[in-house]
Amino acid sequence: MHDDFELEDQQPADVADRQIPGRSGGGASRAKPAARRARSAPAVAGKTGMPDAAKPARALLEEILGKMGVPHAEIEYIARPEGEYFEVNGPDLAMLIGRHGNTLEALNLIFNNIINVGVKNNRKYYTIDAEGYRARRAEQLQSLAQVMLERTIREKKPQRLEPMLPSERKIVHIALADNEFVRTESEGVEPERRLVIYPK
Repeated sequence: MHDDFELEDQQPADVADRQIPGRSGGGASRAKPAARRARSAPAVAGKTGMPDAAKPARALLEEILGKMGVPHAEIEYIARPEGEYFEVNGPDLAMLIGRHGNTLEALNLIFNNIINVGVKNNRKYYTIDAEGYRARRAEQLQSLAQVMLERTIREKKPQRLEPMLPSERKIVHIALADNEFVRTESEGVEPERRLVIYPK
């Protein structure tokens, strides 16, 4: 199992980032068979009623956002096959997202650590998104994974990606996990840790 899948404090292995369908434009139709096999099946979001177990977590998030200066944000609970999400919407959430999503990533880490303080079994994890930032970023990373996959196969040499957040590396790892032509590893030390795609 890859190290990025073991970062429990960042995000547990059984809680995947949102899966975004591949683009339906020309890029998909030109993809080679190996690249097409790496695409994941789209996940289906379920905007169901919020379960009682999630209500304290939502209240905590609302309190944290208020203290961060985001007092009137709307928080929507969304259940997806890969996990539970709190989608934050509001007029100006740029400060909540931060540079390259770092503030959102840190908020998600602190939020889940607070929720699970003293909890040994049945720990709960939620993914916090803001104005669909994580969804858009996931789509970009999955597209990048396909481009770098094809380059790795074509050039038959490792391809090193730019440094990424742990949750972003995980998206690329998952996108290529079942591909028979490549394997992925993470190298380096945070915040310069990056993912490398190796030909098999």
